[in-house]
Amino acid sequence: MRKLLLMSCVAATALMANSAVFANDELVKMQKNAKDWVMPGGNYSNTRFSELNQITNKNVKDLVPVWTFSTGVLRGHEGGPLVIGDVMYFSTPFPNIVYALDLNNDGKIIWKYEPKQDPSVIPVMCCDTVNRGVAYGDGKIFLHQADTTLVALDAKTGQPAWSVKDGDPSKGATGTSAPLVVKDKVLIGVSGGEFGVRGYVSAYNIKDGKLAWRGYSMGPDADTIINPEKTTALGKPVGKDSGTNTWEGDQWKIGGGATWGWISYDPELNLVYYGSGNPSTWNPVQRPGDNRWSMSIWARNPDNGEVKWIYQMTPHDQWDYDGINEMVLQNQGNKKVLVHFDRNGFGYTLDRATGELLVAEKYDPAVNWATKVDMDKSSKTYGRPEVVAKYAPGSQGEDVNYKGICPAALGSKDEQPSAYSPITELNYVPTNHVCMDYEPFRVSYTAGQPYVGATLSMYPPPGQSNMGNFIAWDAKAGKIVWSDKEQFSVWSGALATAGNVVFYGTLEGYLKAVDAKTGEELYKFKTPSGIIGNVNTYEHNGKQYVAVLSGVGGWAGIGLAAGLTDPNAGLGAVGGYAALSNYTALGGQLTVFALHGK
Repeated sequence: MRKLLLMSCVAATALMANSAVFANDELVKMQKNAKDWVMPGGNYSNTRFSELNQITNKNVKDLVPVWTFSTGVLRGHEGGPLVIGDVMYFSTPFPNIVYALDLNNDGKIIWKYEPKQDPSVIPVMCCDTVNRGVAYGDGKIFLHQADTTLVALDAKTGQPAWSVKDGDPSKGATGTSAPLVVKDKVLIGVSGGEFGVRGYVSAYNIKDGKLAWRGYSMGPDADTIINPEKTTALGKPVGKDSGTNTWEGDQWKIGGGATWGWISYDPELNLVYYGSGNPSTWNPVQRPGDNRWSMSIWARNPDNGEVKWIYQMTPHDQWDYDGINEMVLQNQGNKKVLVHFDRNGFGYTLDRATGELLVAEKYDPAVNWATKVDMDKSSKTYGRPEVVAKYAPGSQGEDVNYKGICPAALGSKDEQPSAYSPITELNYVPTNHVCMDYEPFRVSYTAGQPYVGATLSMYPPPGQSNMGNFIAWDAKAGKIVWSDKEQFSVWSGALATAGNVVFYGTLEGYLKAVDAKTGEELYKFKTPSGIIGNVNTYEHNGKQYVAVLSGVGGWAGIGLAAGLTDPNAGLGAVGGYAALSNYTALGGQLTVFALHGK
């Protein structure tokens, strides 16, 4: 009997192991099919590159809209659709409706899922009621709702298979990020740094929704899943209690470091990569020290959450330069690298196997809060930015207005994802070209209430009128190759294709196509509302399509989205983007394009 039981256990273990491998292998294989768009970033590497080449830099001028779909929601539409076979899936802002549309019938609704959420979550969503998209895996569509619920929907029917609550909105935790399926798990982050939420990444089992592990951004080693002797930062062990020993007292318990950005995965190294956000509060005087591990790039083992390496880009953040932007996994010769365009205005290239810092250069010439990042490995300040005191809020105390800081708190780039083309070996980056005045003030913590402690105003750099640029970046050399000016910040995700075309959207509502090598504008079409969604492409019945969600909002468009008029509202964005209302209005629409007559 014991032998039979043992054999049964071994067989069950083998079955579970095979199931886990299959779940991962399915997506590894599916991401190679250029006809589909199976992950939010297009692939595990978050390159947002498509091998489709029917649409080229020669014929993109003939692009026309071929069908549209109204989402029924009038808030900021970040994220973008997935395409799997004949079906397109996407989510909306709150109330986070998920649609499955039939591509054989110009987007006829196959199923619609609308969760029932308490609207009290809306006031604790920092910068609009956005959602950055759904994920697919194991025959399920995964949605991370505003109220932090992670729900698994049957991809064919839309029926919930399971759901689990990840955080507590009454204390400020919300869900805005797109999940990522890795092996037999689905990973999500959390929003709420402006409410003192201690950030983390959670991994849930695909099959039943049980929590497999959770890694916090700060706290004891057991909470962060950091091995003090094996986890490294710039090649050196981080040592014991690295997630608490640069905080004063128990401040780490309300320390921020939210994780609402994008997650990447390298199957060969078996590491997931993501960034952590600002420390709480925005008043740096109240939280002396480096505030580890906010503002950091993380490399974790997806099986158990253990941290292999970590790099803090902005120690003791004084500007709200969240480190949550996407990690783009690309190769430079035989070297596996990670490229990251941080809110702080520096473009970083790191060895993604070891965490070695290879490049750290400004990708917007207006950046002035730091002169450079110290690249001298023998220096005690290796890897740290050299901060300019007059542009460092808190350096002269509280209730002082620090003026002319570049970039503004929304960074030289926010969550809007870049693209990378292995053909040109260039990264294409939507950027903000915005500066700010920043006045910190003392604030006390109350669970569920804003824990900000700063007043901001935003504006273009001195002597300039454009608030955005769309750039091509050489990540090996750390330099801008070309730059296209935009009147407002470029808040959409980019798309690069094998047709040597790069697409992006503008806050006024234009879908634009530019030449991948020169940046020359080749095409534009104005959609019904400002674009903060991420452009994607797919092939159906032999024809290449380009799809994008329009619907103005997000941090830059929060004034329009939420009807705000106070210039200092929206954490300073309302005044900075006041002119946007002259160009676009609220909307929620999917627009699909193809070549005319093709």
